[in-house]
Amino acid sequence: MSYPRKDVKQISELANGLIDPVLARRAGINTALLGSWDEIAGADFADCTRPEKIAWARGNDDGSFRPGVLTVACEGARALFLTHAQGELIQRINSFFGFSAVHQIRIVQKPVSQAAKRSRTPLPLKGEAAKRLEGMMEGIEGDKLREAVKRLGTAVLGKRGR
Repeated sequence: MSYPRKDVKQISELANGLIDPVLARRAGINTALLGSWDEIAGADFADCTRPEKIAWARGNDDGSFRPGVLTVACEGARALFLTHAQGELIQRINSFFGFSAVHQIRIVQKPVSQAAKRSRTPLPLKGEAAKRLEGMMEGIEGDKLREAVKRLGTAVLGKRGR
């Protein structure tokens, strides 16, 4: 059994390390917020909203922190429903950050890209690829691990077949 080297980093750590400072400077947000947005927004708004930026308020004279205003892009008529649910959304956002980071949401009506919101479930494999994947999964005992490997294998082998 080989152990991972301590100086090895995952590509996501490197990418987030490069992207986060740019996002923070330009939009006041980070990749963690963007990556967790579907869970924060909930099922009702995950598919029609996207956080755009946080306008951080300048600090008080005493140096204390003041919460910011989050701008959220929302599609069409769903913006009306988001307006009614913004109190709950603010609570979820602040829970995510672990402090009172946002005190207001500014809703901007505009299209939200669906390219990034594609279904994460790949099409099932057929024929030889399905047999190959089943052969690779022999000996995996845990149901959850087996399902995870099956999803990964289906995604990888499905892309090769295209």
